Amino acid sequence: MTETMRRWEMDAMGVNRLELREVPLPKPGRGEVLVKVAAVSLNYRDKMVIESGRGLPIAFPFTPGSDLAGTVVALGESATRFSIGDRVISVITPDWIDGVRKGDARTPSYRTLGGFYPGVLAEYVAFPEAWFVRAPATLEDPEASTLPCAGLTAWFALVERGHLRAGETVLVEGTGGVALFGLQIAKAHGAEAIVSGSAGKLARAKALGANHVIDRRQDDWVEAVLKATGDRGADHILELVGGPHLGKAVQASAVGGRISLIGALEGFEATTPSAPLMFKDVTIQGIGTGHRRGLEDLVRAVDGTGLKPVIDKCYPMAYLSAALEHLDRGAFGKIVIEMP
Repeated sequence: MTETMRRWEMDAMGVNRLELREVPLPKPGRGEVLVKVAAVSLNYRDKMVIESGRGLPIAFPFTPGSDLAGTVVALGESATRFSIGDRVISVITPDWIDGVRKGDARTPSYRTLGGFYPGVLAEYVAFPEAWFVRAPATLEDPEASTLPCAGLTAWFALVERGHLRAGETVLVEGTGGVALFGLQIAKAHGAEAIVSGSAGKLARAKALGANHVIDRRQDDWVEAVLKATGDRGADHILELVGGPHLGKAVQASAVGGRISLIGALEGFEATTPSAPLMFKDVTIQGIGTGHRRGLEDLVRAVDGTGLKPVIDKCYPMAYLSAALEHLDRGAFGKIVIEMP
């Protein structure tokens, strides 16, 4: 094994501050494992953190990225969770093992990789063994790398918190990573799926199993959803737009429906009319990824159902800037960085 490796680092916020540097190979400490990174899946939050820090306590030099798949190549003292050669994926919120997220009403805990903690855009990482779970046996590394954030977020919203059942209707907004995982998870549970997205991508969503597709630029988006459901509305809505669009989701919700507020593309100040919210007994739940046990459940479900994540394009490690530009344009599924 070499004594050095390459790692993306930045000394200040901004995409133009990213540098691919040669750094010493990390050594696993007590309770840690050394993982050779094979693939890193990018999330829109990574772009936001790179550009602004997103209000997080960033320590420089900073390495972005949270979602990896790789192989354990060395064990630190007392590390017993994995063996050398095990394929693993990262846990995006490593402090959250199960149950309710840590923190209190004043300061909820949002400590993620590639934000509060160091990121994973490197050829090797040495992290505590608790920060990983076993990768799905049925997925290649680029596919497996898409699970820690996008896959888990959709799973947590629909299954862990939403208790999705066969016959229900799931509405997903967009055709990015979380949205397409939501579509596939809905179908795997026997639910119907509606995809709202840009016109040029709807045929591909239909081919993935969407029962109905809606052009998100339609003048009356709510009416289109109600028409697709015979006026019943959607039982589950993955609200990935946020801001004032939350009000449209409430109007499109079924009686007793559940809206998972995940995205904030239209801002972090969400608004909605209160009458349909109250009269339809709608539940709005905030989803900020999920815990480690939920990720382990998702891995088992992937292996059991044969679910295959959708990857728009893989880029070599040196082409991070091009990958971020692709992410900014909008991807159909996930963008992945492959390591040498």
